[in-house]
Amino acid sequence: MKVLSERETLGLLPYPQLAQAIEAVLGDQKAGLVQAPERLVLPLPGGGTLLLMPAADPQVTVTKLVTVHPGQTPSVRAEVWVIRTPSGERVALLEGSVVTARRTAAVSLLAAQRLAPNPNSPLLIVGAGVQARSHLEAFHQGLGVNEVYVYSRTPERSRALAEYAQSLGIMARTIENPLGVVEQVSLVVTATTSTTPVLPDAVREDAFIAAVGAYRPDMAELPASLVRRARLFVDTLEGARAEAGDLIQAGVDWGQVRALGDVLDLAPPSHGPVVFKSVGHALWDLAASRLALSQL
Repeated sequence: MKVLSERETLGLLPYPQLAQAIEAVLGDQKAGLVQAPERLVLPLPGGGTLLLMPAADPQVTVTKLVTVHPGQTPSVRAEVWVIRTPSGERVALLEGSVVTARRTAAVSLLAAQRLAPNPNSPLLIVGAGVQARSHLEAFHQGLGVNEVYVYSRTPERSRALAEYAQSLGIMARTIENPLGVVEQVSLVVTATTSTTPVLPDAVREDAFIAAVGAYRPDMAELPASLVRRARLFVDTLEGARAEAGDLIQAGVDWGQVRALGDVLDLAPPSHGPVVFKSVGHALWDLAASRLALSQL
């Protein structure tokens, strides 16, 4: 079995190819060829949490193992076990934080490729953490984004992300308020852990918004008024119903919410705003593991 470092795992998961791998998994899901039960969450003594997220197809089985211990450094540790389904042979152990960051951004990239009414636009990123950085990379590599505005409530983190973007050859600027640029961009990523909206309602009608930060029902990055007037798409309906605070707090009609896997063969919307809400799923880990395994 190969135990892969962070650097090695990164090298196996380029964003454009990972988006294609996720699209393939979604196709297999519709054909009934993959399975992924609801994740197991086990509270641990002392305030920690253990999470197990398995998924399988006829050739590859994966399990992401995550522990969360607030107050520790790092507070989150994760690995992805890659197993051959027919034999049970352990093939690889991937660095889990890299898999999570890359596959989450690749799902947003796939959604933008299929759903963004106007993908040829500067990008606004709200947030400056791991997911903000991975989405910057993904949209640069997969959509050709070469201009970005960065906003974070922590100015030094905004500056650090903007400097990183500049190192990639992207024109990057920090801003003091998203309201000042929402009329100039049609691509938006929100990647924060805020419990209150971080993006104004006044986005353009051709805006595509990937909301990936809020992951609990009590968290919301988007104002309810924006959610209610937008065309709504999610990575998975079951996950969004349970965890997507942006949509839950807006009281959306779930009959009007579409899963990404159901719209890949359709023409992109001619107008928006379009909101794509992602809360994560083990199938995206399976897609990443398939891609990594194909190169080992």
